[in-house]
Amino acid sequence: MSDHALRLLREQPHLAELAAFPFNFDLTRADHGEAVRLASGGPLEAVAGDDTGGTYFVCGDGSVLYADSEGSAGIIGNSVDEALEVLVGLPGWHDYLGLAPADGEEKIRAAVAETEEEIREYHGIDDERTELRAGLGLPERSPVELIGLLHAALLRTEPDFLLLNAEEGGAHDLLDRHPRPPLWEAVLARGRTDLTLLREGSAWDEVAGDRARRALALRAAQFDRREGDLPLLRHLLRHEAEASMTDELRLAAVLVGLHGCPEDLPLLYEVRETDFDTWCGLGGMPEPDADPAELRSWARGLDDSLFGTDPADEPLFTWTGLAHEQGLVELARAALIRRLDDIDFRAYCDARDGKAMERRDASQLSSLVLEFEQLGDTFQALRAQRLYVPLQTSAWDRVSALLRLARLEREEGRFGAAIRTLASLRDTLAEPDGAGVGGNGSGSGSDKSLGHWQRTNLGAYIVEEHYAVARTAATDTALADEVRAVTVAAGELLARLSGTARANVERHLAGTTDTHTDTHTDSRTDTHTDTGANPDAGVSAEPTPPQPSAG
Repeated sequence: MSDHALRLLREQPHLAELAAFPFNFDLTRADHGEAVRLASGGPLEAVAGDDTGGTYFVCGDGSVLYADSEGSAGIIGNSVDEALEVLVGLPGWHDYLGLAPADGEEKIRAAVAETEEEIREYHGIDDERTELRAGLGLPERSPVELIGLLHAALLRTEPDFLLLNAEEGGAHDLLDRHPRPPLWEAVLARGRTDLTLLREGSAWDEVAGDRARRALALRAAQFDRREGDLPLLRHLLRHEAEASMTDELRLAAVLVGLHGCPEDLPLLYEVRETDFDTWCGLGGMPEPDADPAELRSWARGLDDSLFGTDPADEPLFTWTGLAHEQGLVELARAALIRRLDDIDFRAYCDARDGKAMERRDASQLSSLVLEFEQLGDTFQALRAQRLYVPLQTSAWDRVSALLRLARLEREEGRFGAAIRTLASLRDTLAEPDGAGVGGNGSGSGSDKSLGHWQRTNLGAYIVEEHYAVARTAATDTALADEVRAVTVAAGELLARLSGTARANVERHLAGTTDTHTDTHTDSRTDTHTDTGANPDAGVSAEPTPPQPSAG
C-alpha cells in the first residue's frame, strides 16, 4: 500500500496547496475534533481534513478512512495514493456515494459531468487536476473506473474499519447506503461448502471432528434440507453429543427426527443419555417403540419453536457466536456493537421523552455483555451493563447487576466509577426496596430477595470484589481516601457473612495471589450472580470457592 503521494505532499508545499484547494485534502486540517478509534483496536492516524469538518485517517494496512462531521465514516481507498486518485479525479465525490458500477457508464458520466460543471462556476479544477496528477504521479482514470474504486473501498468499511467514538463507544454510521449481505450469509459460507463436501461423501471425519465446522454444517443443513442427508446428519449428531448440550445438538436431533425413521430412536436415546444436560435438553422424546408419525411430531414441534428454515429468523446471537467460533471476530463485534447502539439510542429517546426504558431489552443486554466479554471487549461489555442495571426490578438482581458493573469498571481501569458502583450496591443491601442505582422498589419493605444474602455465594462475591477494587485502585494515589473507605466497607461486609462463608472467603483471599484472586472472583461472578435465583432457596449452602487454577 503506497504512501508515495502523501510523502510528496508533505515535502512539497505547492502540491500540498493544490491538494487542499481545490481538491479539499488539507494537511493542516488533520485534527478531527473528537477522539475516535477503530472497533478492532487497529492503528489510526489522522493525516488531512477538509473544509466541512471531515478527516482522512490512514489505517494499519494503508487504507484511508474518511469520517465526516455528522457521524458517518467509510473507506475511500486502499491507500493514500488511491484515495487521492478518487479525490482528484472526482472532486464532487461526496455526491457519488450512492453510485455503483452497476449503474452503467452513461449514468455515471452524466452525474460526474453535472457536478463538475457546478464546481467550475466557482473555481477551476481542470488545469489544477492535470498539474496535481503529474506532480504526484497519479494515473489518469475515467470517472467509471474511479467510481468502481470508490465503491469497492466503501464496501470494505465493515467490519474491519468500524469507527467508534472513543469516549462513548458508539459506532459511526456508514458513509454510503449500499446494501450489504446479511450477517448470516457470511457466517454460513464455510458451512455450505462443508455440507457440499459431506453430500459428496468426502471430509466426513474432518468436518464432524471440528466443533466450529460441524456446527456450521448443521446450520447449513437446517436451511437446505434434503432427503438424502440422513446418514450425514446421524454422523454429525454422534459427534456433536461429545460437546454436551448445545443448540446444534438439539438441531441435529430435530433434523434426524424429521425423517421419521423409528430405527433412529435408539441413537437419539443414546445421545440424550450422554449427561444430565442432554437428558434435560432433549426431553419429551418419543418412546423407543413410537411410530414414525410420533417421532416426526416431536421433531416438528421443536423445529417450529426453535429453528425453522429461514436464516433471517435466527437470533443475532446465533450468528455472532458462530462467527466468533470460526475466527470472524470483527464481523461478530461489528454486529454486536450495531445492536447495542440501537438499544442505546432507544434508551436515549425514552429518557428524552420522560419514559422508562423498556424491559424487553434486558435479556438482549445481558446476552450482549456475555458476548462482548467472550470477544475480550470489556469496553463494550461495560456499555451494555450500564444500560442493563436500571432494568433490574428485584434487589437481588440489582445487586448482582451492580456487582458485575463494578467488576467491568475495575477491569477497564475506571476505579473511581467502580468505587461509586460498590457504594450503590451497599445502599441496595441496606435499603432493598429502592436504594441504589436503578432502584424500583416501592419502599414498602416487600422486597425480601436479599433476606439471606450473607449466607449465599452472592455475599462472598460482593466481599471479594470490594477487596479486588481496593487492591487495584490503590495504584491511583488520587483515590487514596476512597480506597480506604472501600477497604473498610469490605471488612464490615466480611464480618456480616455467616461463619462458614466468612472462613471460605478469608481462606480464598489469603491463599491466592492478586492475579489468581482477580480471575477467580470474576469467573464466579459471571457464573452465579446474574441468575436472579431466589436466595431463600438453598440458603444453607455456604459459598465454597474452588481452588484457583494454575496461571
